[in-house]
Amino acid sequence: MDWIEALILGIVQGLTEYLPVSSSGHLAIGQALFGMQNGEENLFFTVAVHVATVLSTLVILWKEIVWLLKGVLKFEMNSETRYFISIIISMIPVGIVGVFFKDYVEEIFGSGLLVVGCCLLITAALLIFSYYAKPRQKEHISIKDAFIIGLAQAVAVLPGVSRSGSTIATGLLLGNKKESLAQFSFLMVIPPILGEALLDVLKMTKGENVAGSIEVLPLVVGFIAAFVFGCLACKWMISIVKRGKLIYFGIYCAIIGALLIATNLI
Repeated sequence: MDWIEALILGIVQGLTEYLPVSSSGHLAIGQALFGMQNGEENLFFTVAVHVATVLSTLVILWKEIVWLLKGVLKFEMNSETRYFISIIISMIPVGIVGVFFKDYVEEIFGSGLLVVGCCLLITAALLIFSYYAKPRQKEHISIKDAFIIGLAQAVAVLPGVSRSGSTIATGLLLGNKKESLAQFSFLMVIPPILGEALLDVLKMTKGENVAGSIEVLPLVVGFIAAFVFGCLACKWMISIVKRGKLIYFGIYCAIIGALLIATNLI
């Protein structure tokens, strides 16, 4: 991987981590276009750009994070503590998938772009359906809704199913206000991504995976690109959700998914 490829993949990761079009699916497409065999050969790079997007979340939502921590540290059942509990509950499904089904998910990642295309169609269906559905609005994200949104995040481990798209669309279908869903969606992913990155680093240090031949320059370029464009996409996505314009991303996912399926079946 040279620095130009790293720059492009970093930009792709930064943008698509927050836009509801699937970062894992687009990284798979990018790696295929560059002739890279699979994600494991570039595991260290993948971990680095994912950590970069988590840092962009911390930068953009630092006020909300500080507000949340201040409330939790009061050690009382206030609105911040309830919000924090909802985030913890939402992480249970993806935690179960990560612990018990990680190897199976990694096999799916190596299944090619046909799987990515099919999963992008799932993302498209969720986004389009949530745009037209008009459930009764709720004031707060309940514990039950947080768990269901967490189930959507667990399904989004599949390459092509957008994590932000599936969680926000699920929240909208449950009747939660769009103004709060983007923030909740971005905050709930921080611990799982950091936990996944830590597990991958531990596996590499034990020799189960190899970081590959990636040099320092491509790694740094990819990290910075993912961070910068992650910041831009995070702010943009919050604004988009408030305006309710997710249907356009649904149409985009449907087109790309159909093209991938067509090109892999012909």
